[in-house]
Amino acid sequence: MNSELLTILEYIEQERGINRSVLIEAVQKALKSAAKKGLNATTDLDVKIDELTGEIKVIAQLEVVECLLDKNQLAVEHEEAVKKYPDCQIGDHVEWVVTPKNFGRIAAQTAKQAIMQQIRQAEKESIKAEFEDKVGELVNGVIRRFDHGNIIVELNKAEAVIGRRDKMQAEQYMVGERVTALLKKIDTETSGPSLILSRTSPRFVAKLFEREVSEIHDGVVEIKGVAREAGLRTKIAVDSADDHIDPIGACVGMRGMRVRNITDELNGERVDIIRYDSDIAEYVKNALQPAELTSVEVDEEEQALTVYVTKEQSRLAFGKKAQNVRLASKLMGWSINIETINEEELFEESIEERREQIANELAETLDLDNHITLAAVNSGFLSVEGLSEADEEAIEAIEGLDDEDIDALKASLANVNSSEEDADIDSDIASEE
Repeated sequence: MNSELLTILEYIEQERGINRSVLIEAVQKALKSAAKKGLNATTDLDVKIDELTGEIKVIAQLEVVECLLDKNQLAVEHEEAVKKYPDCQIGDHVEWVVTPKNFGRIAAQTAKQAIMQQIRQAEKESIKAEFEDKVGELVNGVIRRFDHGNIIVELNKAEAVIGRRDKMQAEQYMVGERVTALLKKIDTETSGPSLILSRTSPRFVAKLFEREVSEIHDGVVEIKGVAREAGLRTKIAVDSADDHIDPIGACVGMRGMRVRNITDELNGERVDIIRYDSDIAEYVKNALQPAELTSVEVDEEEQALTVYVTKEQSRLAFGKKAQNVRLASKLMGWSINIETINEEELFEESIEERREQIANELAETLDLDNHITLAAVNSGFLSVEGLSEADEEAIEAIEGLDDEDIDALKASLANVNSSEEDADIDSDIASEE
């Protein structure tokens, strides 16, 4: 065992680059545990390996006793102890070699396991050093095998794994096939491959856009958020600080080539490219496309949005199995509540808004209070011309106005008509001259 152990340690040191002292320390630690089990020891043991000869010794602190009561007792008789420690007394503790007789076989197996464990850990550390700057980036590899539902991928002679939750369920994978994925993290504590890959992460889609869209890679177009249900649908919000750059057009590309390359990589997954807006009400309108929203209520404190849509538009706003609104909510980080309104009520509201608009315009032209012109509009007078052509009886019949209001309206109309007549006279004089 001694020469064999030294040969193995020397080979590993040269071929794997693992320091011999590190290997010996790992083997000693493993042998200590094995020796304690083999000796049924309750006291601490120490294992020492001679780096020159490879000799293994198991050492314990034994109590000096007058005589052994049990052959399995971990103690040393005084008569034997004084040969090595002449001054020792009964009850003292002395350092004593207690290497079991059959420890050679146990040591060989234990040393092998410890060395293999050390090799695996060293390889993991080497892989971590090589790939740690690529975490969060896209990597390409070749599928080598399948292991209990996981996909084992080879990346530059290192093994990576795509777990069950990190692969798209609808995709079919084959051994020997090249695959692109996101290097999600490095886990050196796991028993399997340390490199953890993902094809379901939202960041995977973001990195695909960065790869395909040069404006994103160069920082001209910025990805503001990504929400994804892998294999089904993704919403990605983009923006540009340059007013001359259309962020959506840049992502779509000439004839849709850029986004088509991305959807092909995602096996046909639908991708909605959303224009980001700092105005949260406008942002939610973009996020819920293709639905057209009637109005939006914003609760800044609760970060909640209530959007109002017609019954017809509500189906688009919710989407299949509420996917559209769910992804919009994830994208924005706000809760979204969809309220359906009656179309007849909406029509009435639009008429009322139009009436108020006309009343405001008339009030400004005639220099009157808004309540006077609104009463006139409600009675069917929608323009200054219409009011000017009406007789006194029609003006006095406007509901909601008192005598003072009617007098003010007549006076204002008279001023407008007088101004128009003066303008016509001046025009005639100018023509004659």
